[in-house]
Amino acid sequence: MIYPKIPLAQSIIQICLDKGIKNIVISPGSRNAPLTIGFVNNPEFNCYSIADERCAAFFALGIAQQIQKPVAVVCTSGSALLNYYPAFAEAFYSEIPLIVISADRPQSKIDIGDGQTIRQENVFQNHSLYNANLTEEVSVENDLKINEAINEAFAKKGPVHINAPFEEPLYQTVSKLNVDVTLSTFGKKNNKVSIDDIDEFTSIWNQFEKKLILVGENKPNTIDTTIIEALANDPSVVVMTETTSNIHHPSFLNNIDTIITPFSQKDFENLQPNILITFGGMVVSKRIKAFLRQYKPTHHWHIDTLRAYDTYDCLTKHFEVDPNQFFTQFLPFTIPIASNYFSTFNAISALREKKHQEYLAKTPFSDFKAFEKIIPSLPDNSMLHISNSSAIRYAQLFSIKPSITVFCNRGTSGIDGSTSTAIGAAVANERQTTLIAGDIGFLYDSNALWNEYTPKNFKIILINNGGGGIFRILPGHEETPVFNKFFETSHCLTAEQLAKMYGFEYSIASDEVSLEKNLIALYSQNDKPAILEIFTPTLENNKILLQYFKELT
Repeated sequence: MIYPKIPLAQSIIQICLDKGIKNIVISPGSRNAPLTIGFVNNPEFNCYSIADERCAAFFALGIAQQIQKPVAVVCTSGSALLNYYPAFAEAFYSEIPLIVISADRPQSKIDIGDGQTIRQENVFQNHSLYNANLTEEVSVENDLKINEAINEAFAKKGPVHINAPFEEPLYQTVSKLNVDVTLSTFGKKNNKVSIDDIDEFTSIWNQFEKKLILVGENKPNTIDTTIIEALANDPSVVVMTETTSNIHHPSFLNNIDTIITPFSQKDFENLQPNILITFGGMVVSKRIKAFLRQYKPTHHWHIDTLRAYDTYDCLTKHFEVDPNQFFTQFLPFTIPIASNYFSTFNAISALREKKHQEYLAKTPFSDFKAFEKIIPSLPDNSMLHISNSSAIRYAQLFSIKPSITVFCNRGTSGIDGSTSTAIGAAVANERQTTLIAGDIGFLYDSNALWNEYTPKNFKIILINNGGGGIFRILPGHEETPVFNKFFETSHCLTAEQLAKMYGFEYSIASDEVSLEKNLIALYSQNDKPAILEIFTPTLENNKILLQYFKELT
């Protein structure tokens, strides 16, 4: 076995191995050579080389998202580390375990004019669960810091930073370990709802006729079917889900914006919940946020092991448990109560679905029409990733097959890294994976294609409407040169040459017929990854979408 000669590098690698960190994403560089040598030469690690640091961190995020275990991403010193920050922040808000290991120069070389040096210690302070600022020598204190960082990533499901200074020479190796590392363990918490809380809050629950459960981003298969059925069969309960909720039942309402956008003040008042229960991550729908902030429930309970999100400015209780654990304990003590809350919402949903279909039947080719064709074409039991901005908002308007798992970087809701995350997830999951992306987000993260790991069955469906289409549906849009250049970012670029350069199959669609034909072709071959680029009318998309909401009543 080949090991780096520098003892500190040996310690980091050995502790990662002992802690069960198997996946290492390495951004090539020189200062991190001791770490690279150690990780790559140990067959216990799965090592990936991703040159662009921003892409590397999102690629690692995608792997961690799927395996739900920490993934390490390793870089050289200097600005390389700063390029990890977008993914680091996403990991923080999406509760995904990520370990950044940055090589640094010794502290004596910082701020004296030496090359490729910045102040790396605590650089992620605002979003890091733990910052392990190491010293050059091998010590128990260093080992404990490394242990603590990795323990925090496991326990609190988020990002940590290990900063390791190395002095030259960097490339020397030895054939035998000369460190004996110190390990520390962490205990898993098995939180439960207290008997007193069950008694208090079920008595509140059993008093009210209008209960709304809103599920944000949620990992697949985390809620038992018995719980789903119990909630679905309570007439006083309405369950609203989103595309990223990954929880399904025929009676759950997954078209939030379609349902509530046409509401009058009277509708809002009549359907204002007494109790709101939320769990999961970020909610996409701005309309449901506006509804609940203005028409606040008397009780808002948020269920999360780590954070108490007060998104609607009315939080009254934070249950620090897993949602499945909460409902398992809570529901047996609830009693059925007569209510027309669900039936009222369900009747509205049925009406909206009828209007939805009527509008689609007369809708010309556009972003909206494209999504009508794309969503049903997705293969059963596949994985779907969706980029931010317009793509995720259009996807909210259509039902997705329950067998499809859906992901989106909603922690920070940024356009950076969607493609990189999807490719990392596809590598880890090995299921048929499709990314639906807008043109600006795709172009912004085009270096994501620069890797040798993209699975052959990976598909990108690219909606190219010539700019940032979401800005056309926001208030204040005016057709001016300033808007086109500085807000929408108008362009005439396509993915054709990128597909050719990176070895992707490439096809285009610009009308309904060619889209249907090419969607079939897209999934009929898995010899190499593929991009289907769909061109939609820039100036018509926003009008079609806004008119849709007007015709729902």
